[in-house]
Amino acid sequence: MPDATPDRAGRPRGLYLVTPDEPDTARLLARVAPLLPHATWLQYRNKAAAPALRAEQAARLQALCAPAGVPLVVNDDPALAAEVGAAGVHLGEGDAAVAAARALLGPSAIVGASCYDDPARARDAAAAGASYLAFGALFPSSTKPNARRATPALFRGAAALGLPLVAIGGITPDNAGIAIAAGADLVAVVGGVFAAPDPVAAARALRALF
Repeated sequence: MPDATPDRAGRPRGLYLVTPDEPDTARLLARVAPLLPHATWLQYRNKAAAPALRAEQAARLQALCAPAGVPLVVNDDPALAAEVGAAGVHLGEGDAAVAAARALLGPSAIVGASCYDDPARARDAAAAGASYLAFGALFPSSTKPNARRATPALFRGAAALGLPLVAIGGITPDNAGIAIAAGADLVAVVGGVFAAPDPVAAARALRALF
């Protein structure tokens, strides 16, 4: 069972691991499996994959995550999340509405919303039934080099909304403490783990910060 560290309100805390664009499903599973003991949640994200590959990879990841006790969140696609029995979905601009995803996936699903650098978007997502709010890019990101930049102050401002807060964008074991100190409950990481010389050590170091 992963070492998720909830606070007194039961909010999820820790490493929110996000998959890289990996066209080889077997390799994707082999890269993810040793990291699950250090992850609180796993997000399946593959912007480059065709729909059939996304369906295959999401289903295989759900089968990997379920016995490990790690909730799987599918990026962008509520219907795919429902199809594979994932715990939820993460939505950005241009994706399905939070309320529509909640209606499809049910009241207990995780429905996350990217809020970028926009407090108003965070308020709207919270009012629509989001489970968590994500801000970023907090640091320069190799995954999204042109992403809007967020500041730690956004986390302090969003605390009043009463939802778990996720920091994303360029996060590594060396800088994640800044996000956590600002109020992030989870740090969403792609390259800071998967591109590290020792991904397991990086995941373990990120978890230890909580």
